Amino acid sequence: MCGIIGVYGNEGSVKETILLGLISIQHRGQDACGIATFSQRMHLEKGLGLVGQFLTPGRLKNLHGNVGIGHVRYPTIGKGAPEDAQPFCLLAPRGIAIAHNGNVINYKELRKKLSKKVKFKSKCDIEVILYTLAEELKKADRLNPQTIFRSVERIFNLVCGSYSVVSVIEGAGLLAFRDPYGIKPLVFGMKDNSYMFASESVALEVLGYKMVRDVAPGEAILITKGGKFLSKTIVKGNLHPCIFEWVYFARPDSVIDNISVYEARLRLGKSLAKEIKKTKTKADVVIPIPDTARASALSVAQQLSVKYREGLIKNRYIGRTFIMPEDDERKRKVRSKLNPIRSEINNRKVLLIDDSIVRGNTSREIINLVRNAGAKEVYFASSSPPLKYPCVYGIDMQTRSEFIARGKKIEDVEKEIGADRLVYQTLEGLINSIGRDRNFCTACFNGVYPTKVSKETFRIIEKERRSRH
Repeated sequence: MCGIIGVYGNEGSVKETILLGLISIQHRGQDACGIATFSQRMHLEKGLGLVGQFLTPGRLKNLHGNVGIGHVRYPTIGKGAPEDAQPFCLLAPRGIAIAHNGNVINYKELRKKLSKKVKFKSKCDIEVILYTLAEELKKADRLNPQTIFRSVERIFNLVCGSYSVVSVIEGAGLLAFRDPYGIKPLVFGMKDNSYMFASESVALEVLGYKMVRDVAPGEAILITKGGKFLSKTIVKGNLHPCIFEWVYFARPDSVIDNISVYEARLRLGKSLAKEIKKTKTKADVVIPIPDTARASALSVAQQLSVKYREGLIKNRYIGRTFIMPEDDERKRKVRSKLNPIRSEINNRKVLLIDDSIVRGNTSREIINLVRNAGAKEVYFASSSPPLKYPCVYGIDMQTRSEFIARGKKIEDVEKEIGADRLVYQTLEGLINSIGRDRNFCTACFNGVYPTKVSKETFRIIEKERRSRH
């Protein structure tokens, strides 16, 4: 799960706009970042680190042009090498810069085929999209919107998985497209004849762009070098956005596919409260695990008529632990990331609310932290159902062995994380809370994948995962 920005400005430079856009979606990836712009030629700066750390004024001064793209990376396997940072650029036979959010399932198969014609520079799956696009454009006699849209059609026909993409094409303009299932988010907005694409609407709002709409699944949009807006539905889409966006990944002030993230989390809390009531749990205080669980916890407290308190204070200088690449690192960071307010916990029955439980290690550390702060009892409730199935679309939970809930009863998980009581959201409650009568990708909860995923794919992922640990 990464974050992307694409900007076409009607005049001047776009680098500052892209920079601020990336900062607003830094929560989507804290491992690496980069910006590519075009003016006469491609200009690229990318590397490891946070946006504010790597994209310094000294590096920004090299980024010229009124069109460009940006990326923040969250690696789903291992630490991620520097050469995997995005955007990626080709200088010949035509300049192309590209970045994506997602995961190409048939990456190895496509890489093997394309390796006969091109030389890969990394292990990043965006390269197969880049070279597929470049190969198709090379075949065209002339570069025009029709040839570009045909190239995107070729990508849709060949590439399986999740991908929202932004690309700068020399002589053409700014291109954006979203896979036929719309698994990863992509929105666009306008301001004074300038256009901006982003993984989340918050990036548009922060920079004063008026949100126009989400890019539709199977749609490609081209902003020509003259500033003309062109859109085409390449294939008939079947929208199945990743439901984890509303559970955890997206900022609460974002709106994705016309669903407010904050309001969805409030509804999740209301639904979760119904499940808590069934267990006859009697808490003295409801405390959220910051930050993503705040809205749900507030709603739970209101429904249960129990005091809501901020009992865990987050160190703002430590990143999101879920998207840290190594498990040991996650556990270390939890201890330095959260500190309890003892006066809100001591001698009380505490109900902790979190967005989800994946591996269980973080939950266990937090429960121990609260017990050590003097809690009489510690109850734990998850805004989402038990996670049991691998994600193949770009979230770092790719093997069955990673899920604490897989093959276990709730009582078993309860014991493992050290809670006096554990309550999960139901799948029905999750779906109804976020968007009744909508189709979502809920594969990590029920094993139903929007795209075809072979058993061989899971075998390869499991093997690669084991070799890295």
